[in-house]
Amino acid sequence: MMLNMLQPEYEVVRDKDRCTRCRICERQCANGVHRMDEAGGVMLSDSTKCVCCHRCVCLCPAGALKIVKTDHTFRESGSWKGQTISEIYRQAESGGVLLSSMGSPKEYPSYFDRILINASQVTNPSIDPLREPMETRVSLGKKPQTLRRDRSGRLVPSLPPQLRLSVPILFSAMSYGSISYNAHAALAQAAERLGTYYNTGEGGLHEDFYKYGKNTIVQVASGRFGVHPGYLRAGAAIEIKIGQGAKPGIGGHLPGGKIVGDVSRTRMIPEGSDAISPAPHHDIYSIEDLRQLVYSLKEATAYEKPVIVKIAAVHNVAAIASGVARSGADIIALDGFRGGTGAAPTRIRDNVGIPIELALAAVDQRLRDEGIRDEVSIIAGGSIRSAADVVKAIALGADGVYIATAALLALGCHLCRSCQQGRCNWGIATQRPELARRLDPALGQQRLVNLVTAWTHEIEEMMGGMGINAIEALRGNRLMLRGIGMTSRELAILGIKHAGE
Repeated sequence: MMLNMLQPEYEVVRDKDRCTRCRICERQCANGVHRMDEAGGVMLSDSTKCVCCHRCVCLCPAGALKIVKTDHTFRESGSWKGQTISEIYRQAESGGVLLSSMGSPKEYPSYFDRILINASQVTNPSIDPLREPMETRVSLGKKPQTLRRDRSGRLVPSLPPQLRLSVPILFSAMSYGSISYNAHAALAQAAERLGTYYNTGEGGLHEDFYKYGKNTIVQVASGRFGVHPGYLRAGAAIEIKIGQGAKPGIGGHLPGGKIVGDVSRTRMIPEGSDAISPAPHHDIYSIEDLRQLVYSLKEATAYEKPVIVKIAAVHNVAAIASGVARSGADIIALDGFRGGTGAAPTRIRDNVGIPIELALAAVDQRLRDEGIRDEVSIIAGGSIRSAADVVKAIALGADGVYIATAALLALGCHLCRSCQQGRCNWGIATQRPELARRLDPALGQQRLVNLVTAWTHEIEEMMGGMGINAIEALRGNRLMLRGIGMTSRELAILGIKHAGE
């Protein structure tokens, strides 16, 4: 008999005195955790199926449920922790690669949490954002090195294509298929209302969302799913995805179970077939190859749209970014190793790549040293969690930031880290109609607007406290940052001083 070596990570605790046996928990759980014992007249729970999504807890009218971390333990040691032991048991049973979702939960240092923001006092007074104008608008794209005037002295417009944002926050790439139609609708509607952009990811653009083209970034990934001339012309910008922070150096995989209906038509692949993106672009093996693709995309769109190149944060990212800047790209998107994704090999997610803070500072400094910083804008992503992270990222050298996990949390995600199963109880990472309809796009877009609006107010307050009234004056202004609890080498890479200096 095969023994079950694994015990549930979470336990469902039900207060039997409060439980009214309304069976809402049973109807709401796509994982089959709850069921009615007809003979005994009581509700039962199978904790082995629980992913800790909190759907049942949130909707229980009697407040009879809670999810707790199990206190079951292994005989651990310094090298052999409970999670490591469980993962070995799981692989010994399945023979498969471990998959995980939504970024690394490992206790690696967050440099944002070790960076403090400076504030003005007497000699450089602060600014009151309630009474004085604060400029949060940003333009992303190449900036001309010189100004040209005609014979009468008037400026000659020569600005290359730009992305113009009312706030320095964009919604990062999440493909249709990995997330639901309703989730994409909420992101698109929120981007339109906020005066910013959302990214299609590598799954193409649903025909219903072409009307949001002025606020859409369309992505071209190695699989070329859903890519055609109309798609390229539909968006305000085109992003070439070379890599992403959660899984640098490898491709993507959307299970065939999610390739149904409109997802199949949008991606232009048969229903039920796995959507597998190769690790490399098979037409890009050098900066010269990348340059050819950049200009092919510009040619296909009459040179009217900026081209973004998205790369993962890895140890030689500054040199890579230097090459990308010379490829003709208008914007570089940097994705740090704490970035989320619908599915990534656990070993890759937890061990490959570097933090966005170090990558961002290194890239910004390299481009400045080479005199080409204004040739390209930088978008930073990978666990941007708050308005403070936005301010710190911009001060480290970003022009704007991508958010994805924070946006999904605003839509109701509870980070249960089981996106790849397609059974999202909150209607986000699923293509099952009965689950997807749980996410109301109108309510979702309002929550996204509320989140970004709140962050914008906080950004203005922090800028005012620094005596800065425009995002442009904050970009790369590392004098406004101080580190705490870091080594001299870490401070040198970040380009900031220690607190107290």
